Amino acid sequence: MEIRGSVPPDAAPARPFPYEGVWRFTAPAVDASVPQARHAVRDLLRRQGVPVHDDLVQGLLLIVSELVTNAVKHAALLSPQVAVEVAIGAEWIRVSVEDNHPYRPKALETDYGQTGGRGLLLVREITCEAGGACDVEQTASGGKIIWVALPLAPLPGAVTSPRQAL
Repeated sequence: MEIRGSVPPDAAPARPFPYEGVWRFTAPAVDASVPQARHAVRDLLRRQGVPVHDDLVQGLLLIVSELVTNAVKHAALLSPQVAVEVAIGAEWIRVSVEDNHPYRPKALETDYGQTGGRGLLLVREITCEAGGACDVEQTASGGKIIWVALPLAPLPGAVTSPRQAL
């Protein structure tokens, strides 16, 4: 897994925090990349000293697992590599997974007769409960980026989000 990181030079807030920056992980679209991406994000949060509650970390790691799993399962034929980007600001964290497949996934509704296919529904629910936002965007090359942004501090009673497109 290749890791690149940077702190945007023009993104310095009034009170700079040492944990702010953007990091990008690339990995082959294979099953082994799912736990590698999850561990890389967890290790990044620890290494940077991001002030995040354990519940949010667990939700974020589940989101990373679900999004990378979807890329591996559904996009690998057209996208032999997946990219995970983590952007951390003073009050938020954004995780995105990019692949080169043009299909835009949608969260399925709960169907208790199915044994799978609810990963994006789970991502949407975790995001909503945390007071975050999620969406899918097309890339210039025709692929897609699925992203989730979560506040670092939990919002009291947060159950809605300004943007829930998944």
